[in-house]
Amino acid sequence: MAYRLGVDVGGTFTDLLLFNDESGRTFRSKVPSTPHDPSEAVITGTRGICESAGIAPSDIEDFLHGTTVATNAVLEGKGARVGLVVTEGYRQVLQIARSLVPGGLAAWIIWPKPEPLARLEDTVEVPGRLLATGEEYRPIDEAATRAALEQLKANGVEAITVCLMNAYVSDKHERRVAEIAAEVFDGQDITISLSHDILPEMYEYERALTTVANAAVRPVVGRYVRNLESELRGFGMSGRINLLRSDGGLMTAKKAQDAPVNLLMSGPAGGVTGALWVASQAGLHNILTLDVGGTSTDVALIEDLEPRLVRNTDVGHLSVRASSLDVKTVGAGGGSIAHVPELTRALRVGPESAGAVPGPACYGKGGEQAPVTDANVVLGYLPESLLGGSFTLDRDASVAAVQTVADAMDIGLHEAAQGIIDIVNENMFGALRMISVQQGYDPRDFALMGFGGAGSLHSNAVAKLMGAWPVVVPNSPGVLCALGDATTRMRAEAARSYSKVISQTNAAEVADALAELRAQVLSELAEEGIGADDAELRYEIDLRYHGQGFEIPMPFTGKHGDDSALQALCDAFDEEHRRMFTFNMDAEHELVNLRVIALGQALALPALEIEKGNGDPSGAKLSDHRLWVDGEERDAVIYDRAKLRAGDSIPGPAIIVEMDSTALVLPDHVATVDDYGNILINPSAGH
Repeated sequence: MAYRLGVDVGGTFTDLLLFNDESGRTFRSKVPSTPHDPSEAVITGTRGICESAGIAPSDIEDFLHGTTVATNAVLEGKGARVGLVVTEGYRQVLQIARSLVPGGLAAWIIWPKPEPLARLEDTVEVPGRLLATGEEYRPIDEAATRAALEQLKANGVEAITVCLMNAYVSDKHERRVAEIAAEVFDGQDITISLSHDILPEMYEYERALTTVANAAVRPVVGRYVRNLESELRGFGMSGRINLLRSDGGLMTAKKAQDAPVNLLMSGPAGGVTGALWVASQAGLHNILTLDVGGTSTDVALIEDLEPRLVRNTDVGHLSVRASSLDVKTVGAGGGSIAHVPELTRALRVGPESAGAVPGPACYGKGGEQAPVTDANVVLGYLPESLLGGSFTLDRDASVAAVQTVADAMDIGLHEAAQGIIDIVNENMFGALRMISVQQGYDPRDFALMGFGGAGSLHSNAVAKLMGAWPVVVPNSPGVLCALGDATTRMRAEAARSYSKVISQTNAAEVADALAELRAQVLSELAEEGIGADDAELRYEIDLRYHGQGFEIPMPFTGKHGDDSALQALCDAFDEEHRRMFTFNMDAEHELVNLRVIALGQALALPALEIEKGNGDPSGAKLSDHRLWVDGEERDAVIYDRAKLRAGDSIPGPAIIVEMDSTALVLPDHVATVDDYGNILINPSAGH
């Protein structure tokens, strides 16, 4: 009997979900992450969950993995030293960049410009030039090219990026430079990334930056994937190994090693894809997601069961041109440390995190500072026993840690803990505003789904700030990212620049160009044994008004040369532009980029209905409890989620515990259990 295993590596815990489609058997596990080498936790967790399920590793047919290896390499500056080869006259392309300075007024005075991923001394020029039509204006000077590459070799670069002018139209020159580089670096373990392979689109800076980012993380990701694959094969797992892309699709282990720039948002993407499955099951179409982990909170917006996609992936100061789910991240997680600066004496929470080691004080690993988790313990929101009793919290250590904050502010223990929770909730609220209000959406039109280790602890309070109801607490919220990894499908994407105003083209020309891209993505899926009949194809065109400096990706249905489809595309663009910016322009539409996306068959987890009850949750009651809420201690009840039945109604305040997470129901709110075991929290009648 074949199983699928979803694995998601977080800052504090690594989550695993193992299931079988035929029987519906599901096993879940959380193991502490190993930041020094994430693969250790993955291997430990995989061995453990196989033993718990009573299966052999060879029974795992699909291993589906969301990873932060590429992200961490960028954030921590641990990428490879990259040598960049550009067309003569473009050596400063990364230093000039774009005239955009992040931040508020006067940020240009204080903003420290980040160092480019490829240093200026590691950037070399080669003579030779292609025209915008792809015709050769001047051939590559091979002697000069060889000399430039010899210079990079002497500099000790670990990876090579080739980004030449107009290479998105023709790969002729880049291919030849790559051949010479292979000769110069013969015998050395060095990777070569070509811009027309990674991003065959116009805009030289974006193409160069994206390809350099790919080259920088490629050796790091390559080592990780190869080592992980070797370890898994070593104890008998022979199934397919796929990694989660930033856009929520899957890519093969080999493709991940070649184009790791598509993995930069791999970790957060798993939660969004898992939320999609839960939302469809619960009959909800519009969802705001709140993924609260140990170090950060990731938020996203799902409209009509479609997550928002963006063409840029942002990691720290780096913004590369690669498709990703529109996920915003803030430094507000269970491990975010509360502190009181001496200068202001005002309480601050994060962005520094206690991480997995030493972790919050209540973990008993030597932590003495006061993260959010300790504040939740002090207030009584987190019982002292987690992970089904296998993980016990040290309440006294939490009290001691939070007391240091209370003493620094000269306030009571519970007031300090409540202040920590209020601040972190406001930080989450701010992130949700960025992906809703600031993009033209009213959060009151959406439900809020909290998941991750701490998402269901904070989602009720955040929903009160947002006005987003109901709050959805999915089954196994602590491992929902692993569920997303395991239920997503293969994805292949191909794009090319088109750059024509609407009067200069027609539907037949567009259809011909899309046909070439379609053949490319279907060929990629065919390598994974997915036939054309089993693939779902989607078509996109990046559109803008002629003269604009940015474009909006729009879905396109006229792939067969339907003339009316182009007009419908323009009308849809006008509507979207007005929604986003409140106005339209009196200018001709311009088709900037064409894109085809191929998706493999969906790997759906069967939806299993739970036993129906009579609305009385008393059979799931574990104990009476006291917690601090709204400035006073209140009576509450702790419930065992595994014993709740469909239709049960739980008045707040209440705590609902399960193996991988804990949910808080606030006073004046009521939680109900739907037919599939999801918990839906709404304000009580009259509130």
